[in-house]
Amino acid sequence: MPSGFFEREQTPALLVLEDGRSFRGLSFGATGEVFGEAVFCTGMSGYQETLTDPSYHRQVVVATAPHIGNTGWNDEDDESRRIWVAGYVVRDLSRVRSNWRSNRSLDDELRNQGVVGIAELDTRALTRHLRERGAMRVGISTTELDPDRLLAKVLQTPVMAGADLVADVTLSKAQVIAPVGEKRLTVAAIDLGIKDMTPTRMAQRGIEVHVLPATATMDELRSINPDGVFFSNGPGDPATADAPMRLLQGVLDEGYPYFGICFGNQIFGRALGFGTYKLKYGHRGINQPVKDLRTGKVEITSQNHGFAVDAPLERATPTRWGQARVSHICLNDDVVEGLELTDDAGNLLAFSVQYHPEAAAGPHDSAYLFDRFVDVMAPRPHPPTAPRRQAEH
Repeated sequence: MPSGFFEREQTPALLVLEDGRSFRGLSFGATGEVFGEAVFCTGMSGYQETLTDPSYHRQVVVATAPHIGNTGWNDEDDESRRIWVAGYVVRDLSRVRSNWRSNRSLDDELRNQGVVGIAELDTRALTRHLRERGAMRVGISTTELDPDRLLAKVLQTPVMAGADLVADVTLSKAQVIAPVGEKRLTVAAIDLGIKDMTPTRMAQRGIEVHVLPATATMDELRSINPDGVFFSNGPGDPATADAPMRLLQGVLDEGYPYFGICFGNQIFGRALGFGTYKLKYGHRGINQPVKDLRTGKVEITSQNHGFAVDAPLERATPTRWGQARVSHICLNDDVVEGLELTDDAGNLLAFSVQYHPEAAAGPHDSAYLFDRFVDVMAPRPHPPTAPRRQAEH
């Protein structure tokens, strides 16, 4: 079926990077003007999951795959309540949508949600520019087509370093995701920008998941009496997340097993005493190679992050809770992709990864991490006032 993008009068659009590089193209989705951080995503598929990932809040995503929109948009694959990207950049917007679950086109959905897109430009040249110069501020406009005037607006927008964005994406009140089948365990999941597939993966393992706002306190967490605590992915600079970091230190103080992903990995690093830093252009896509140092196996992972943990790769670091060490590394650039905390006997107490094991979209190489979380939670002693059934294996 023809896309409305090709049926209506085509509107010119302009993209300008903060270093002055500009690209002209055609508008799709909503018209208007938008600003954010320009980043590129190397996924060949899964654009619906990418656009609805809260970790992309305030970012303008450049698709490196040349043909986008082929499968349209459906009502099942959203990873949150809305599209979070500030803008979307593609080379060729598909003229047809050809998937049996498709309800509407990508163009229609972006327009319905007020998201500005630009197509028909050289995304290869744009990606190479970002790879060499790094992620940077950008503006897309259908109303201001003079590059110098749009550049002046871009330079007035805030940078991503120092951005505190968790409050924009976290839910306003707690939600409970019921387990599939018999309940085995209870997890308190702190929503820093959580994707829907994450509690789904836990529920599939018999876990009752209490998704809590990022403002949750230790008292609220204790009231759930969880077997373990999870911190989700999310947007912005982890150096600004002081309250979640203090909450996580309280979690470790009280001996709750912990699992974190993405932003939750960065906060775990901070809680353990490590620093964080901004990557030149980040890791975004569903084809990132990571080595698990515990097993020696290599997994292909789904990632979306622009910050990383600064931790030593070659040695463990003593903390007041046990020994902290790097558990995973990126094989492209040796960036820390995971951390683990063990006691003196080598028992795993807490762990995190920088990537997205829920894999929506993406490969399923990392699904074992949810099973590892179950294994870490299962031996935890149950308080006599609130007995729980041990996890079954």
